[in-house]
Amino acid sequence: MTLHPRAARRCWHSAVNPLHSTVYFSPEIAEEFAALGIADPVAVNLAHRSAAMGAVGAGAVTAAFYNYRHDLVARHLPAVWNTVTPEQALAARLRAADAALTRLLGADTVKSPEVAEAADLAMRATEGCTRHARTLYAAHADLPVPEEPHLRLWHATTLLREHRGDGHLAALLLAGLDPVEALVSHTATGKGMTPKWLKGMRGWTQDELDAATGRLRERGVLDAAGGLTEEGTALRERLESDTDRLDAAPYEHLGADGLARLTELGGALVVKAVTAGAFPRDLMGRA
Repeated sequence: MTLHPRAARRCWHSAVNPLHSTVYFSPEIAEEFAALGIADPVAVNLAHRSAAMGAVGAGAVTAAFYNYRHDLVARHLPAVWNTVTPEQALAARLRAADAALTRLLGADTVKSPEVAEAADLAMRATEGCTRHARTLYAAHADLPVPEEPHLRLWHATTLLREHRGDGHLAALLLAGLDPVEALVSHTATGKGMTPKWLKGMRGWTQDELDAATGRLRERGVLDAAGGLTEEGTALRERLESDTDRLDAAPYEHLGADGLARLTELGGALVVKAVTAGAFPRDLMGRA
């Protein structure tokens, strides 16, 4: 079967990325890092997501993450590595993923044949990933694969998430969107983070968000109310299409039948996790 042009994107948005992202907002990740002496949620986020790259400094993380304010990153890195090692951060993240997925999905579900099947499919997809010019994916690809099916699935979604994310950065550069413009235009779609989260977890000020909004209006991307214009909608679609093209290999490797099954299985798990309260209610949207 031939892959539908948007099938991979649908799988990533509905099954892969949300399943991986459950750990970001879980109380378990905060508890694990608090036990290691790190309580600031921004420091926790930066440490556990960048740890695969080793004890790197602010410059490398700002480059790899793209849309975090550099001053925010520099406030915590490399200082956080004086409190916790990258190895400790990775171990804490995996423990948090274990506890969070078990809580959100239920003990029976994480041990189910469906989770094991989804893990096998997702890991098979990662065989099609490539390392070149993909900093976060390549760093995570060096990590050992967990044995437990639900953690193997989470690890695979992490690889697939970062593989697409690395390609997305290239698409953003090609589209001429700086970090704040990328965030503001994504929020305008209704599918990105709300301004509250852009300020709290990405470090941008209201003045910087307003300035980016002004630049996007001048380019014809946003209208007077801050919504996407027809040109802006086309820009965001080109951006996603370019990202699809750069991220096609793992899903082509999996094949149409496998992709459909992973979307079905992963999507059902995501629905269960969301119903159980995996994400803050005010996380996404324009308000």
